[in-house]
Amino acid sequence: MSTEFLSALAELEKEKGIDKSVLIDAIENALVSAYKKNYGTSQEVRVKVDEMTGAYRVFAKKTVVEAVKDENEEISLAEARKINIAYEPGDIIEMEVTPGSFGRIAAQTAKQVVVHRLREAERNLVYEKFIEREEEVLNATIHRVDKNGILLEIDGAEGVMGIGECIPGEKYTVNDRIKVYVTEVRKTTKGPQIVVSRTHPGLLKRLFELEVPEIMQNIVHIKSIAREAGSRTKIAVYSDDANVDPVGSCVGQKGTRIDRIVSEIGNEKIDVIPWSADPIEYIANALRPAKVLMVQIHESEKAAKVVVPDYQLSLAIGREGQNARLAAKLTGWKIDIKSQSQIERALFDDANEESQNNDANDVFFDDETDTAAGSDYSDAESGRAEE
Repeated sequence: MSTEFLSALAELEKEKGIDKSVLIDAIENALVSAYKKNYGTSQEVRVKVDEMTGAYRVFAKKTVVEAVKDENEEISLAEARKINIAYEPGDIIEMEVTPGSFGRIAAQTAKQVVVHRLREAERNLVYEKFIEREEEVLNATIHRVDKNGILLEIDGAEGVMGIGECIPGEKYTVNDRIKVYVTEVRKTTKGPQIVVSRTHPGLLKRLFELEVPEIMQNIVHIKSIAREAGSRTKIAVYSDDANVDPVGSCVGQKGTRIDRIVSEIGNEKIDVIPWSADPIEYIANALRPAKVLMVQIHESEKAAKVVVPDYQLSLAIGREGQNARLAAKLTGWKIDIKSQSQIERALFDDANEESQNNDANDVFFDDETDTAAGSDYSDAESGRAEE
């Protein structure tokens, strides 16, 4: 190899951040393989490249023997003692076997190794760049849309969004720009692959952080998010500063902040509710916009029974149980919702039974109370009335 080639390696080291010694080591290993392939030998050889001149030399190990049977692997005792009188049978000698016609092969091999290492280094740089951006929101351009998902271009790298990570009902068109949430960065044979999502709750969290300065400044904190992408999200917020309204900060003046977030995720409805350390208050808040009359909690079961006015029952439950289901996910409590008249009827029936049995019992919110008229909501689907 010429000194010009070594100068080119030095430039690559400077521009691409690839250590020249790493490239030379890779070239030496590749030349060993090229030598064995070209000269049809399996003998143990090594190649040494001079980092100053670019000159290369090939060395082979041979065993000292009395009578040579394989010239590639062995050297006679007489020949060995011409090199060093101290050699004995069984000793290993490393001899230079550089062929005169190896120059063209060496240059071609070196070029291939450098090109391969360059690609590998560039892929590693891209991987290192994006691995630090997991759980962040990035801008992406839609490159291809098919039945398996969306192929995206993200700052020169490939992004993939599976069908399950697409917002239901949202239309995706080639060349459109969208915001995506990075869930994982993978190494593949074709380079790094960025796995992204539009349905992940983390997308909402990051969008609120970008839109609401009080969140970025840690004045307002996001405590929990429950999301059914494309339909509705509940987000619980809190502030340590009594002078700061966490809900108002997230909504913005005349709803400007939350409107920008809603438009970014396809007009998905977002309920911002105040978080509370008191589970009774928190559960009541989580069921907004429904009005709650009473909440009774059972700590051991992590369950709550909620009473709402009759006219608020459908609103508390929500369409197909969505409001109650999201409230349960948001709070982490199992929620059983009943109307005021259902409770009163249960109390009346129990009072009659109590009178007949002459056995006084407090049955209000008792676990054994008939719940046929009510509904139990955690993560289960429900066919109850619409909002």
